[in-house]
Amino acid sequence: MNFENLNIWCWLVPALVGIISGILGYLIGKGSHTTIDNSADLNLLKDKNAKLQADLDACNGKLTAASAAAAAATVAAVAPIVEKDLPFDAEAAKLAMGKKINQDDLKVVEGIGPKISEMFQNAGIKTWKALSETSVAKCQEVLDGGGERYRIHDPASWPMQAKMCYEGKWTELAKWQDEHDHGKL
Repeated sequence: MNFENLNIWCWLVPALVGIISGILGYLIGKGSHTTIDNSADLNLLKDKNAKLQADLDACNGKLTAASAAAAAATVAAVAPIVEKDLPFDAEAAKLAMGKKINQDDLKVVEGIGPKISEMFQNAGIKTWKALSETSVAKCQEVLDGGGERYRIHDPASWPMQAKMCYEGKWTELAKWQDEHDHGKL
């Protein structure tokens, strides 16, 4: 490199301008920066949050106690109804079905005839309520126990129909039986 032709000012001026700009930028940046102390506001919000959390815990405790009391009251109110059988209204059954209906007569369920009714009686399923609480698989087991002749029957709707009988929903049962062919779903 040839230093004779090099003018010192070509190097010195940009270097001085850069150094002066850096110092001025540092001083301006440092001078405008102010620290804001938000610790008082932060502490105030922390105290408010703690108070709200305590209120929430108190409300949740009251809610838990109230729901436990309500559940106990519901169980106490429902328990006598569950233990007691629903009343049978023979007149409503006759009116809806068009014939005299005896209480807990399983033959009212479409698809159950005298022989199948007797098989269920022998299996300990003697009421509409008992049949409504019996699974379809258990109904099929009872039918299978009667031999080949009874395996062709489809008991899928029998618990549902028995439940309608037990609950006294005679018009719904009559409508359902009219809409379905031989009690098949």
